[in-house]
Amino acid sequence: MATAQQSMASALLFLNLIMYVVVAAIAGWAINYSIDESWNSLQGVTPPVRLFPIYFPIGNLATGFFVIFALIAGVVGISTSLTGLNDVSQGSPANMMSAAASALVAWTLTLLAMGLAFKEISISLRPASLRTLEAFTIILAGTQLLCAGSLHAGANEAILATPVGGRV
Repeated sequence: MATAQQSMASALLFLNLIMYVVVAAIAGWAINYSIDESWNSLQGVTPPVRLFPIYFPIGNLATGFFVIFALIAGVVGISTSLTGLNDVSQGSPANMMSAAASALVAWTLTLLAMGLAFKEISISLRPASLRTLEAFTIILAGTQLLCAGSLHAGANEAILATPVGGRV
């Protein structure tokens, strides 16, 4: 039987799955756009601009790092959400602890991307697509924290509900 923590964790995992797909799609688009437009943007530019392998003609100097880390956080978050939904549906203590641990990994990567989003925001104005990516990343940092907390509470409840057998 599903407990309150497991149903809340399932809802948050599904919400995060959708949001991580959006983050990965926007970050993937930004990388694709940068690869396509780098050749046109770098005509006649001095070599120091070419130190970063992908020059981002949109945004500012923090955009390249932010987009790459947002893409990494998005892909890890998608896999964490999918495996977490499977683990929560099984409900055993080992599965719940596995989902909680992977949620913490996804949360730390999302925090890294969120920090770079804050840096990008503080530097200068950006186009609407990057502002959307920043907003989703910042919101995801909060919802992933709630999800990880819910998974830890569900794991604790699953451990307490497991009967202890055998001799002492």
